Formats: sequence, C-alpha cells, structure tokens
Amino acid sequence: MPAVFTFSFPSSSPTFPLREKRGKAGKKQGKSRKKAGFYRESPHEPPGPQQRRPGQAAAVRPQPGRAPTSPPRMAGNSSRPHSQESSPHSRGLTGLQQIKASVSGSSTSVQSLPSPAGGSEELSESEESVYSGLEDSGSDSESSGNEEEVEEEDEEEEEAPGSPSAPQPQIQGIPGKRKTLEDDSPLEGERDLVLRDEYEEDSSDEEDIRNTVGNIPMEWYQEFPHVGYDLDGRRIYKPLRSKDELDLFLEKMENPEYWRTVQERLTGAEVPLSDEQLELIQRLQRGQFGDVNFDPYEPAVDFFSHEVRIHPVTNRPADKRSFIPSLVEKEKVSKLVHAIKMGWIQPRKPKENIPTFYDLWAREDPDSILGRHKMHVPAPKIPLPGHAESYNPPPEFLLSPEEKLAWEQQEPAERRLNFIPQKFRSLRAVPAYSRFIHERFERCLDLYLCPRQRKMRVNVDPEDLIPKLPRPRDLQPFPTTQALIYCGHSSLVRTLSVSPTGQWLVSGSDDGTLRFWEVSSARCLRTLPVGSVVKSVAWNPNPSISLVAVAVDEQVLLVNPGLGDRLLVAATDQLLDSWEAPEEERIQPVRWIPAGPEERGKGIRLLVQHGKPVTQVTWHAKGDYWASVLRNPGSRQVLIHQSSRRWSQDPFRKSPGMIQCVRFHPLRPYFLVASQRSVRVYNLLRQELTKKLQSNCQWISSMAVHPGGDNVICGSYDSKLAWFDLDLSTRPYRVLRHHRRALRSVAFHRRYPLFASGSDDGTVIVCHGMVYNDLLQNALLVPLKVLKGHAPTLDLGVLDVAFHPQQPWLFSAGADGTVRLYT
Repeated sequence: MPAVFTFSFPSSSPTFPLREKRGKAGKKQGKSRKKAGFYRESPHEPPGPQQRRPGQAAAVRPQPGRAPTSPPRMAGNSSRPHSQESSPHSRGLTGLQQIKASVSGSSTSVQSLPSPAGGSEELSESEESVYSGLEDSGSDSESSGNEEEVEEEDEEEEEAPGSPSAPQPQIQGIPGKRKTLEDDSPLEGERDLVLRDEYEEDSSDEEDIRNTVGNIPMEWYQEFPHVGYDLDGRRIYKPLRSKDELDLFLEKMENPEYWRTVQERLTGAEVPLSDEQLELIQRLQRGQFGDVNFDPYEPAVDFFSHEVRIHPVTNRPADKRSFIPSLVEKEKVSKLVHAIKMGWIQPRKPKENIPTFYDLWAREDPDSILGRHKMHVPAPKIPLPGHAESYNPPPEFLLSPEEKLAWEQQEPAERRLNFIPQKFRSLRAVPAYSRFIHERFERCLDLYLCPRQRKMRVNVDPEDLIPKLPRPRDLQPFPTTQALIYCGHSSLVRTLSVSPTGQWLVSGSDDGTLRFWEVSSARCLRTLPVGSVVKSVAWNPNPSISLVAVAVDEQVLLVNPGLGDRLLVAATDQLLDSWEAPEEERIQPVRWIPAGPEERGKGIRLLVQHGKPVTQVTWHAKGDYWASVLRNPGSRQVLIHQSSRRWSQDPFRKSPGMIQCVRFHPLRPYFLVASQRSVRVYNLLRQELTKKLQSNCQWISSMAVHPGGDNVICGSYDSKLAWFDLDLSTRPYRVLRHHRRALRSVAFHRRYPLFASGSDDGTVIVCHGMVYNDLLQNALLVPLKVLKGHAPTLDLGVLDVAFHPQQPWLFSAGADGTVRLYT
C-alpha cells in the first residue's frame, strides 16, 4: 500500500523558474481534460474557499496501486515545491470512504490506504477536479483536440513567479502547522488524513498578537509607537515603558523571575526564559555546543567514495510537473480574488468585548426615591465574629465563675460582650442561638432608624499649608562669612561680651584669664589674670560707664578696663569712689570689698563676695543694677545688686526651682527667671509673679529678651529653641529644631530683626525674627544662615554668642579656645 506524506506550506511564497513550453501532447491532454469536464467547478465546493493559514500543511497522496515516479523532496534540498501524482485507480474510494479508512487505520504518521475494490468505479466530477489539475497537468498520456485552443489557454494560465499556487512541501515527520479537516471545503479535507486534536491550536479564546511585519530591521520602528502589525493589519503597539529607576528596583526585589526575564524583540513584551533556554545559554557561555547530544569527536563517515567515477549516481531528468504551477490552486486563487472583489468575502471582524458586568441602576429613573438620594451612605457592615464567638474558643476567652457573676450583674448596655462564651465538643453539639431573632430585629432597626450622614472633607492643597517664607536675600543684612579670629586663650572660652559702643570685646576663659580685644583688628589689648575659671562676663550697657562684671568662683569682680576715652574711665572711677558708708551697717547677703592697690593697678575696682559659686552676671539696661545667679540649689540662688549704693538683696522668699539664668526686661520693671522647665516673669515694683511660661523643653540652658520686650527666646539642652510671645500665650509660639545637639547660648540683636543660637555641634544659626507693631500679626521667623568655623572639643562646640550693638555682626566663643567674628 502506498504511504501518505504531509507537507507544510510556509508563509513566504516560493520562487519558481520560468515554465517551459509544453509539448503538443501536453497541450492536447490539457484540452481533452477540459472537454471531459475535469476542470469544471464542483457544485459541492463553497463559493468562497477559506484561506490557508501561513505555515499550515496540506496532505498530498500518491496514487494507490502505483509507486510515485519520484520521491518527495525536503524543503531544504530543492528550490522547487514538489507534488505527487494521482491516477484514476484512486477513484475506487470516495472521499468519505478514504477518510474513514484513514481513521480506522494506524495512528502513526504514515497512514495506509486499502487498494481499490475495482478499477471501473470513478470519482464524481467535483471530486476529480480537486486533484486533476495538480496531478496530470504535465502528463503526456492523452492527445486530442485543437492545438491552437490549447496554446491560447496556456497563455492565459501562465502565472508570475512567486505565485502561492505551488507551496513548498514538508515531510510529515518535521514539525509544522497542519490543516485540520474543517479548515477548507469538505472535499479539501480528503488531502489531510492525519488525525490531530481539533482544539490543540484553537486560538479563538485568546488574541493573536503575532507580529507579521516580516524580516526587517526593528530599528525602523524606533520612532513609532508600534512595533508591527497583526494578521488583521492592526498595529501592535509597544508596551508602556513608564517605569522609573524606583519601579525597576522594586520589581527586581519583588519579582523572583526578574533575573530570567528578557524583552522580545518583535513585540517588545517581557518574556521569562524557560529552564531549557537557560541551560542552552549556560552551555553556550561555557563554550559548549548547543545540542546536548552532539558529539564533536565522533568518527567521520565518508558518505561519498573518494574515488572519482565516470558515471554519476543518478542522472534522471527532473519531472515536468515539478516546475509547472498547479492549475487547481490557480483556479482557487482566482475564485478568492473574484469573491473579494465582489464583496462576498469580508475581512475578519474584530471581536466585540462584551462586558460580563453591567450597571444595575443604569436605567433607574432619576426622579424616583433612590434617585433623589444623591448623598446615599451605605450601611455599616456587621463586625465579623471573633475568637470568643467560636464553638471551641481558647481558654483565655472563657469566663470564670466570678466573671460570669459580674457579667450578669452589669447592665446590658455596659457589657463588653452580649453573650457568654461557651465551649462544645463539636459543631453539631452547638444549640440554636436564642438571641438570633432579637439581634436581627435590632439590626433592622439600626438600618431603618439610625441616621447616617456624609461629612465632606475639606480639600486643601498641601502647598497652601506651608507658609510662604521670603527668600533670605530679601532679608539682608545678616552675618554670612567669618571675618576675624581672636586667638590667645589656651583653653575653652566660656563667655564674651561687647562694649556698648561696639569698639571693644571682652572674653573669659578656663585658662584663668580675662582678655580685652579690639573688635576691628582682633588685637588683644589687655590680659587680666583672675586665677580661676571665668564663668560669666557682662559689659555695662550704659555708654557713660566703663565697667565690666566678671564672675570668678564665689565672687564677682567689677573691672574698669581703662580703654577708650580717658574722661569716661575717670568718670567711672569717680562714680564708684563717691560712695559713702552708712552710719548703720545693714545686713546684706554679700560683702562689698574695695580692691587693694595691687588689684587696682590691674583695673579691679570692687570685689563682691557671695559665699557660693557664681554662674552668671547680667546688667540692667540703665547700668546701675545687676543680678547674679548662684549655684545653691534649694536656697538663695538669685541676688540683685546696686553698684552706686553697694547694696544687695534677695528678691525671693523661697526658691522657684533650679535656676539656670536670669534677665532684666529692657523697658519695664520686670525680672525674668528661667528654671529647668519654665520661665517666670516677676514684677519688681509690685513684687509679684506676673506670668509663667511653659517651655516644653527638658532643660533650659539660656535665655534672651527681645529689645521690644514682648518676645523671649529660650535655648535648651535637648536641641530646641522656643520662641515666646508674651502677649499671645504662655506656650511657645514656635519651637525650632535646627540644631543636632544641645544649645548653649541665644542672643537678640538690638537694632536688626535677628537672633542667633550656638550649639555643641559647632555651628551658629542666624534667623530672621521680625516682630510687628500690629498685634493681629504674628512674628515672622525665617532661618537665614548656618555659620561654621568652630571645631567641637571635648564634646563642646559654641559656648556663647553675642551681636554687635550697631552692625549686623556676630561674635561666638568656642571650646576650641577662639573667638570668631562673622560679618
């Protein structure tokens, strides 16, 4: 029995050589067959045959009972497609009988056909027309008729090279896309006798996105939003590439298949590589062959003899039918072209995406009851049951006898649970819930009677919540650069003060010296050794008095520096010497001791003995009164002194806490005392507490009062700066957290709206603090500049800051033993 071979037709059309002229016998045979009705259109064929898909195979059978004249060739061995002959002996079986015979036969790729029962039975005209032109177009067995008519038909039937009527064959063993029995007309299925699963390549449920652009460089599509076209001619758009670096990083971290995902060149889609592809890539990277079973060292097989023979192996000339196009396929193509022109065959319509869901209220009447409720709020859902409601709850959810008794004595509205948790062996042992109908009724009442309303949220732009601060360049002048460095101290500089004229500067250090500097030249004019650590210095703010208060250990030194105008220096000494002792000696908390001749030569005029270590001294704005702070917890900590009368007093009967620093109000008879967490404002005339400010800080370190007197700033060791508005509230108006470490000192400028803070991180931050006369307008606080220069030493940075009285300059004393000027 003859074998059945299947051939696959590639998508690209083959090229044909020029067809030779048929002989007379061939022309006569063609005409005789046309007269005999072999080329008539079959009434059973559909008017519009379906197109064969690209790459789909068709089965071609050889003649039963006769061996093929030439074996089928592989697609790669010949540039011509090949077809098989068929003889009239195949007419013994109808198409349906042959299909049934193939079904009942072997299921292998090579099918067997039974021999015809008799040679007298012939196929119908429609069945014969399917194969006659393909098989016998080049036969020379019959000759009759008019040669001129055949020549005219021959000229009409010539086709251009590249016609799709002669496809390239493919042997059945080679994988390819084959036609199923339903792909063409009913008689077309007789040529494909291979049984396959009809749903194997069914793509009706998925969209075919094959890129049929062809074998062209994909770089041509770089400037276009698509990468090719599908089978219907629609564009295949590139996938959206809106992923930034963050999205790619998250996908790399979260997607376990990220490392094996590549981008397909034709469609641009991301495709993960399979294990076989990864193994192939790894073999190629190692320099091995792609095929695992390939042996590069197998012995060579000499397929052809090395001896040259005079006769070739075969010299059979090629059959004529191997290069003559099929007339049947030409007829089919012409029918398809005609049907397309007449509009009988329409292109495939795109699938309509029918939504699986719909809007239930789309056709609802807007004037109905539901339509009027535009602000309908859905009812809250019943809370899900917890562990206590389980039929087998954990032991910690079961109530003890005492808890049960307490639960029964409670009011129903006060009970945390409206039931008692119980434990059962299984779910079948759980009885009916007695309160089921009651709870359902309460739920209905809640849905029916409980009002629900929708509260609109205020849509506020977050940018509008951020205050519109002016630019720092619009708030000049303020110190920006380091101008001078005052070097000379051998240890950290704890304190400094500027003369009211701004010409001189005094600094106290842990090296036991007091140094007087000229501001403009950074030249040290005088050095006064005091024998111990200088805790605090304060220059008298009155320009008509040249006097400096220095806190050293348990005493305060009043020093006349002797700088500047000699008349001013003499007037200061005359003021101090004009004091006359009273007739009755009064009891004072301190002792006023005039300086001896040696100390007077150094500039010291008075020594005020306190009995306890003094940590701070500060002057009143008029220059006669000054205050000192003692390190004496639980007892006398603050003293107020009058230099002209050499009189001192303790203003407090009991200590207000651990006092850190004190300040005089610049305009009113107020005295500000800063304890560890609060600031108290006292009226000295009325001798009463006026206000207590809560700083919201852990430990206050320093304090400064605005020249206007209505605002106070406090620095704390927990790196906060609190701004108080005395007319606004006792709470901070603003808390600034600009520094990373503890604040040591804060200061206001006398003339410019500036304030500064020095911290242990070695920086000084200058801020703009504008206070308006309009009480309805709050103060404007803008950070301006971070001034650096001091090197932190012993975990200490900037210990004191002070502004120049006239210029927008700033002085800072650091733990590195230097004083720096920023302008």
